[in-house]
Amino acid sequence: MVVMRTEEVLQLMVEVAEQVIRPRFRALHADQIDEKSPGDFVTVADRESEALLTKELVARNPGCLIVGEEATFADPNIPGGLGSAEIAYTVDPVDGTGNFVRGNPHYAVMIAEIRRTEVTRSWILHPESGDAFVAEKGSGVTRNGERLATPAPSRPSADGAEDGGASMQPLRAGGTKKVWRCFDSSDGFAEPIGSNFCAGFDYPQLLTGGADFFVYRNPKPWDHLPGLLMLSELGGVISQVDGQPYGPASRNAEAICCAPNPGVAKYVTGRWRGPADK
Repeated sequence: MVVMRTEEVLQLMVEVAEQVIRPRFRALHADQIDEKSPGDFVTVADRESEALLTKELVARNPGCLIVGEEATFADPNIPGGLGSAEIAYTVDPVDGTGNFVRGNPHYAVMIAEIRRTEVTRSWILHPESGDAFVAEKGSGVTRNGERLATPAPSRPSADGAEDGGASMQPLRAGGTKKVWRCFDSSDGFAEPIGSNFCAGFDYPQLLTGGADFFVYRNPKPWDHLPGLLMLSELGGVISQVDGQPYGPASRNAEAICCAPNPGVAKYVTGRWRGPADK
């Protein structure tokens, strides 16, 4: 099967961002913003960019499976094919749509290539800064063409993994009715930092030593498969809270821990205690 070269996929992402995403940044009209559920935004930029990316990927890779965020909202069965497809792509057309809607430049475009349940290439583009993170299995990770070094390892213990984050408010603030007590001061962790509310910015923070781990509930493949390959290329992991690895064939994971240091991931997931009040 003929596939697009790595640089061609990145160029496609740049072109789509310039054509339909960036012109809408800080210029959206009210009728161009919808909510799939309270607080879960989708915009005309999400829909148009996913359609363009999907069209080109299918044209260049006939027969491939495309698992797009917005297409999956319409048909939740689409990701099931990731467990058997010869070649598939996940497409997150605007990761961090809430940030995009609020005029925060921390949004991204992300794609991952999967071959028979193995992530083989991935791309994360920050349209506003132009930063691009690219990974190929066995070839490491680059940022704007420069190869990234493995982040300095943290000790696999609480005092060596204080810079952790979570996008879920119950994980970041005590005193709520439902508190997922994955980590707190009783475990020796500092108060967790908030995420960027954009996996496309969280993963680069992990890759460059800006955080020791991030925890996410109800992970979606388009959010995490691009970062999965990048972390693994630098020696990191994504672990489900039950200790199982996370990957394209994973279904209905309760939560995951993403970390450059496998020891930190093991430490964090070992302290996951689930909802305190269901």
